[in-house]
Amino acid sequence: MEKGRTFEMTVGIFVLAVATFFFYYVYAKSGYGSNDGYILTAKFDRADGLSEGSDVRVSGIKIGKIVDMKVDPQSFLAVVKFCVPHDLKLPTDSSAAVSSDGLFGGKHLALVPGGEDEFLREGDEIENTSGPVNIESLIGKFVFSQQNKEGKEG
Repeated sequence: MEKGRTFEMTVGIFVLAVATFFFYYVYAKSGYGSNDGYILTAKFDRADGLSEGSDVRVSGIKIGKIVDMKVDPQSFLAVVKFCVPHDLKLPTDSSAAVSSDGLFGGKHLALVPGGEDEFLREGDEIENTSGPVNIESLIGKFVFSQQNKEGKEG
């Protein structure tokens, strides 16, 4: 083999090694594919903005992720399954809400721990849930209420 080809092959192998390490690092840090915890369920009338892989947070800190979403064919509610760590024991009266990261931010599932002495176990359902706030609906109500005020005054 030529000296130039050996150099090119060495550089190519080095680039492949660095790329492999980079992808492994990103995969390991993202937690994708690992469900090191227990699965809980929550049902919502609407789950706008949530998707598989979305964050699950307690007190604003990411503690898990959503692993599955589907529609219940009988009740037409959104059924959200999510994973939380084994060391986080949530009381049975905990609540779940679809929350946003800001006015234009993404959505996440926010858990609020309750005060009961019993804890949720694998496969349990959080009963107390609330869906996302619909910004468009709020703006429409505000505009409509302002129009009604102007109509009554004039």
